[in-house]
Amino acid sequence: MIKHIVMFKLKDRTEENAIALKDMFMSMKGKIDYLVDISSGTDYLREDRSFDVVLQCTFNTKEELQAYQSHPAHEPIKAYVKPRVECSHAVDYEY
Repeated sequence: MIKHIVMFKLKDRTEENAIALKDMFMSMKGKIDYLVDISSGTDYLREDRSFDVVLQCTFNTKEELQAYQSHPAHEPIKAYVKPRVECSHAVDYEY
């Protein structure tokens, strides 16, 4: 299994924007068959170095992760995220 975790720091760090971004990520649930699990939460540290939204996706294989990243259902999410995010950081875990 592969856990794909992406952390986002928003340009406008309001709770409303964090909720909107989490909702956008969760809209992928059910649209991509090989997405085993998806969750999106908030990094509650709320310090300057913390991130505002943390996305976690689980896949069976690396190939499924790569397919997810190029899936047409992912494109509107990328378009929504790009102008709203100051920076992001991704990490993948195999378990």
